[in-house]
Amino acid sequence: MRTVVVGGTGHIGTYLVPGLVRAGHEVTVLSRGERTPYRASGEWQQVEMVAADRPAEDAAGTFGPRVAELRPDVVIDLICFTEDSARQLAEALHGKVQHLLHCGTIWVHGPSASVPTREDAPRRPFGDYGVQKAAIETYLLDRARRDGLPVTLIHPGHISGPGWAPVNPAGHLDLGVFEKLARGDELALPNLGLETVQHVHAADVAGVFLAALANRSVAVGESFHAVADGALTLRGYAEGAAAWFGREARLTFLPWDQWRRTVSERDAQLTWDHIAHSPHCSMDKAARLLGFRPRYSALDTTREAVDWLVREGKITT
Repeated sequence: MRTVVVGGTGHIGTYLVPGLVRAGHEVTVLSRGERTPYRASGEWQQVEMVAADRPAEDAAGTFGPRVAELRPDVVIDLICFTEDSARQLAEALHGKVQHLLHCGTIWVHGPSASVPTREDAPRRPFGDYGVQKAAIETYLLDRARRDGLPVTLIHPGHISGPGWAPVNPAGHLDLGVFEKLARGDELALPNLGLETVQHVHAADVAGVFLAALANRSVAVGESFHAVADGALTLRGYAEGAAAWFGREARLTFLPWDQWRRTVSERDAQLTWDHIAHSPHCSMDKAARLLGFRPRYSALDTTREAVDWLVREGKITT
């Protein structure tokens, strides 16, 4: 199949694009060309790279038709963030592709209620990112049911892996949290440290996309989570991370209003976003319909990311 991947050089594309090539797809990647994949792979030599500035082309109304002109059988959209952008692409591709796959987010759910959260749970999104992604999902699934648009949505958790910083046990991105745990220093966590985060290895996200492609008949018109089996509490995550360095976590717990004053405003906002969602999502649907089960646990995922950061000298132990 001729497959176009929009935004294929980032976290997911690093693993997805080589997997598509190995599966026999003729792959074209549309990206700004500002980054390279996080890991080298010989399959990239068989990929056609096309420079594209999606925001500018969406504004001009030309991006959707441009993708359609490539005459793809499959389009995988990894970088769509507004309903208008999704609508432009869907309208240009309707009746012209066999499968459109969209990358969403588990934040379409809003706060976890009954856990693990299933894909059919009521949507209660908050924050611009989650609200926009939920609107995209509603629009695309409506088109699938009303007009037969052959769309599948994949909702990743906190994507991680070698090459970038994972969400840390305090719920933000400061690498100093891992350094504290490596030294055996005391680490403060908000509340009782029992809110959850749910990481997923980028390779497993790519695996859900590939499984959906391979099982098109049951994937079209559906949404699937892409997370590790099981979420981590902040406390459990900190204890596991400390053990990587041969330490026992020294933790203290502070009420939210007190804890937030111990970090920067940006870190406090990131942590609030994560603990307010406190995601814990199910992978049962992907296992049942697509035959997919994650290879990496949440702790294995974050350890691989941290090991890379240590090797690169970005974390001092």
